[in-house]
Amino acid sequence: MGKIGRNEPCWCGSGKKFKKCHGPLGEKGPIATNMKRPDRSVQIMTPETLPKMRAACRLAANILAEVCDKVKPGITTLEIDNWVLDLTLKAGAYPAPLNYPKGHTDPRNPVIKKGGFPKNCCTSINEIVCHGIPSADDVLKDGDIVNIDVTCILDGYFGDTSRTVYVGTPSEEARLVTETARECLMLGIEAVHPKNRLIDIGRAIQKHADKHKLGVVREYTGHGIGTIFHAEPQVLHYPSPANDGQLTPGMTFTIEPMINAGTWETELDQRDGWTVYTLDRRLSAQFEHTILVTDEGHEILTLPG
Repeated sequence: MGKIGRNEPCWCGSGKKFKKCHGPLGEKGPIATNMKRPDRSVQIMTPETLPKMRAACRLAANILAEVCDKVKPGITTLEIDNWVLDLTLKAGAYPAPLNYPKGHTDPRNPVIKKGGFPKNCCTSINEIVCHGIPSADDVLKDGDIVNIDVTCILDGYFGDTSRTVYVGTPSEEARLVTETARECLMLGIEAVHPKNRLIDIGRAIQKHADKHKLGVVREYTGHGIGTIFHAEPQVLHYPSPANDGQLTPGMTFTIEPMINAGTWETELDQRDGWTVYTLDRRLSAQFEHTILVTDEGHEILTLPG
């Protein structure tokens, strides 16, 4: 794993040293609200580390695909969580969400008062945007949509991917928001090229969501990933000059647009410190891939195979 040194040029293309820009001594742009404040280490893959990163991502993709095939009316999200755990452990890996974030002490994060994430994956139903907690009480019914978010740790590397699944027959609105989220992800991925910048990803996603008059969640973002779960860069799903940067070969990060049927605004459930709802309680859908920036463009690392 390669890391940018404090005195090297910042990855974002500002021309400043990393320590004076995105490094610990200086911050460029607002910090959005992820599961935790991202680590400022930019994850850069090398020929030596990339095989392990590919393996972790492929495992997460295979687990997600197998679990999604089992989704049907009448199952609980706890069953989904158990399937994810079983498949992860059988592969010699570990579920990254469980007890996350260990040892994190940011007092601004209400999660710290509630404890770490209690399950092995996230299951977000209907109006839940992200970080839904699996439960035996959550029984999926015909017409629901559910996002299943799987992250594995294998040989010290993180693979992160998610998919929104139809439970039975979806409504017209459920189909619209889900298919638009899927399309937004792919359009964001198409914008990944070393000639482009982070803002190009957000611009492509926002433009497509606007076309369908749907909201793009702003508080929760994509993130750098590798030997760290949540790292720089933050990958916004809307165009923001305050959080821009040059895409560099070797960078690995997630793109994971959350698309809402109504407003883009969200609300955190203060009872558990994790579950995020749409503010207007309309539907939300999400898809996620882990992406590698290559010399020629990009590689989707979280494809099953």
